[in-house]
Amino acid sequence: MSEKYIIGVDEGSQSAKILIFDTRGNIVCEGRHALKPYNLPEPGLVEHPDDDWWDAICEASKKCMADFKGNVKDIVGIGLCTIRYCRAYLKADGTLAQPALSWMDVRVAKPYEHTNPDVKYIVASSGYITHRLTGEFKDTVANYEGVWPIDVDKWNWSDDPAAYESTGMPKDMLFDLVMPGDILGHVTKEAAKATGFPEGLPVVATSNDKAVEGLGTGCMGDTTACISLGTYTAAMMEGKEFLRNTKSVWPKFSCVPNKYLYDSNGIRRGMWTISWFRDILGDSYIKAAKEKGLSAEELLSEEAEKVPVGSDGLMTVLDWLAPVDAMYKKGIMIGFDGRHTRGHIYRSILEAVALTMKKHLNDMCGELGVNLDKIIITGGGSNSDLFMQIFADVFDIQTVRNEVNGAAGLGSAICAAVATGIYDSFDEAVANMVRMKDSFEPNAERVEFYAKMLPVYTDITSHTDDILKKSYELFH
Repeated sequence: MSEKYIIGVDEGSQSAKILIFDTRGNIVCEGRHALKPYNLPEPGLVEHPDDDWWDAICEASKKCMADFKGNVKDIVGIGLCTIRYCRAYLKADGTLAQPALSWMDVRVAKPYEHTNPDVKYIVASSGYITHRLTGEFKDTVANYEGVWPIDVDKWNWSDDPAAYESTGMPKDMLFDLVMPGDILGHVTKEAAKATGFPEGLPVVATSNDKAVEGLGTGCMGDTTACISLGTYTAAMMEGKEFLRNTKSVWPKFSCVPNKYLYDSNGIRRGMWTISWFRDILGDSYIKAAKEKGLSAEELLSEEAEKVPVGSDGLMTVLDWLAPVDAMYKKGIMIGFDGRHTRGHIYRSILEAVALTMKKHLNDMCGELGVNLDKIIITGGGSNSDLFMQIFADVFDIQTVRNEVNGAAGLGSAICAAVATGIYDSFDEAVANMVRMKDSFEPNAERVEFYAKMLPVYTDITSHTDDILKKSYELFH
């Protein structure tokens, strides 16, 4: 019997990634294509230019398929995962009526206003890409979070007319919904030509990107959390019910039908801040790193490894993107003196991510009444041994990373593996396709230091918010 293969689509905030896996969860080949810079027509509006979501998937998939050395007839399906909290407005034929909205756009947090007569459908990003791949007007229910008329208990559109009135979305402007692991449709001739995917291949529904990532890490049980190091950095835990009236726990749809995922509060521009710092160092630094056979991040990490724990008092507050309900917030670096170097700034950003997520997970676990004994770190940042050790020391528990750190692609493939009968259940698929790479144990001395630093760090904004509120009046 020949090996079977599964395609995982993972389109995030910064790029589209297409990966082909074997049935053991090994990456056979992959392709990636960066998304274009956002259009920012006015403060608070963040749009994807042109047909960027679809174009990036087409380019990434063609790169991936060109590197695939197996028999395309042995590819059994495509798992589709796209970024959550986005919104697209489509014409009657399913093409874009106007630019798609990023999750950072303030309009996605508000009811829809029908001002463009060309708009026939309102969909999440996954619905738009589903239509481009299959021609179907369907989407996964599990990517509908936020301002949508959704019934979270029934996993379907609401039966309450008030839900449509409050969101401004009539039922006839919404796609039909299917459950994660269901087949959305099949790759059309046109989509096959544009992407290189085999025509007729089943396209399988997943969930929101964070839930797909959680599945791809094998994050299961009451005492394990997964921290996703993305543009939006957040933590997740497995949930059994849709909790209500919580302050630090955000229940979402899971990738597993009729189960839920608990989200923590997060960092709106987490790993983006690292990219920002790298970029402002300029081309000369990137060139210097390349001459040493390193990426800019690897060279920065080498410099940061020489910096003491706590970055000699330099602390970073990661409010590089203000929340809608507190637009005055700004990023802060406080505590500079003559000792501080690039390495100090870089380590301070890494420590800020870990300390912020420690605060968010403490709040989450306190509300749930659980104690963690392991955290899984996923995303490109998990490649850094320094970053992994900082997490272990800040959290004072075992910190692990998996063989596949781009876990959303693997989670997509797991959904497709179940839908196409490769495995009988999600549990069986995870057991066969997810493997730990290595783990990091906390260092007692550093644990003690970070325990003392955490309350100091988390108190910074109580002193700076008043200043930022006043400066906002001048600079917004």
